Amino acid sequence: MLLVTFGTRPEYIKVLPVINELKKRSLPYKTFFTGQHTDLLSDIDPPDYQIPISTGGNRLDSIVQSILNREEIFENIRTVLVQGDTTSAFATALAAFHRKLSIYHLEAGLRTYDKNSPYPEEFNRRAISALADVHFAPTQTAADRLENEGYTNNVFVVGNTVLDNISHIETTLEDRVIITLHRREKHHELKEWFEALNNLAKNNPQLDFVFPIHPNPNVQKYRPLLSGVRVVEPLAHTEFIESLASCKYIITDSGGIQEEAAFLKKPCVVCREFTERGEGLGTFSVLCPTPKELELCSNWALSANILDEKCPYGDGNSASYICDIHENIIGDLTNA
Repeated sequence: MLLVTFGTRPEYIKVLPVINELKKRSLPYKTFFTGQHTDLLSDIDPPDYQIPISTGGNRLDSIVQSILNREEIFENIRTVLVQGDTTSAFATALAAFHRKLSIYHLEAGLRTYDKNSPYPEEFNRRAISALADVHFAPTQTAADRLENEGYTNNVFVVGNTVLDNISHIETTLEDRVIITLHRREKHHELKEWFEALNNLAKNNPQLDFVFPIHPNPNVQKYRPLLSGVRVVEPLAHTEFIESLASCKYIITDSGGIQEEAAFLKKPCVVCREFTERGEGLGTFSVLCPTPKELELCSNWALSANILDEKCPYGDGNSASYICDIHENIIGDLTNA
C-alpha cells in the first residue's frame, strides 16, 4: 500500500495529480494530512489520516514531534510518498525510515547548497534525499545533482507535477503584475522590499500591481507601506493561476511559482540570492537579490520575449510518468 502525504497547500497541489492518476488506474493508496495548513481541509476530500500539530515554543519542532510515533498511520503501508522540502515532508520521511518503509521523494534534487536559503527547506530536502529510495527529479539538472551526491539508483526525471494542474490553461496578456513575497528568511528585510515595490508601482502607473498578501503577521505589519500597490487577500489556487496566466510578469520569492510562470510563458523576477530552479534563469527568470535591483530586473521582465521558449520544468504529464514507475516497482516486488 502506498501512503501519499501532504501537510501544506502547495504540497497538496503537487500530490493531487498523482492521487488522481492512482485513482484512474485503480492503484491502492491512502492519504495522510500532517496538519501544517489546517485551512486546507475545507477544500479537499477527507484524508484517510490526519493529525493536529502540537503546540510548543518552536513551530518546526512541533511539526516533527507531532508526526513521529504515529504507528496507526503506517500500519500495512509498504511505501510512503513525500513531496518537496517542508518540515512535514522531512518528518514523515524520517518516520518511514524508522519503520524501514520505502520512500518516494517527489520533486527531488533541488538545491541551493546554502542551508539558510531557503530556510528550513534546503536542509529538509537534502535530508529527505538521504532517506529516500526513489527520487522523482523534475529536471535532468536535478537528477545530475543527486547523482553527483552519490544517489545513483532509482533517480527518474519526470517533470514537476505542479504543471499537470495547469496544462489546460490558456494565457492572455494584460497590464498586470502579480507579486508574492513572504519567505521566512526575508522577514527581516521586508520593509525595504515593500518600499521598493511601492516605488516601482508608482513609477509604472500604466501597470496594475496586485499583491495577494500572505496572512503571516510578520508580512501583514508592512501592508501600509504598499499605498501604490493593490493588496488583496490570498487567492484560491485556481484564481491565482488565472491571474498568473493573464499577467504581464511576476515578482516573487516563491520556488514553485517559477515553474508555473515558465510553463505559462510569463517572465519572473525572483527576489532571492539563490534559486534551486536555475534551469529557467536568463530565459524565463532573473535573480533580484536586493530591493535596489528591483527596477532593473523589472525592466528585464517587461522586455523579455519567451513565447517560443520551451519550459524546462516538464510537459504537464508528470503524474502519468510517476505512476508508470510505481506500477513497475510494484511488479518487481510482486515477482521477487
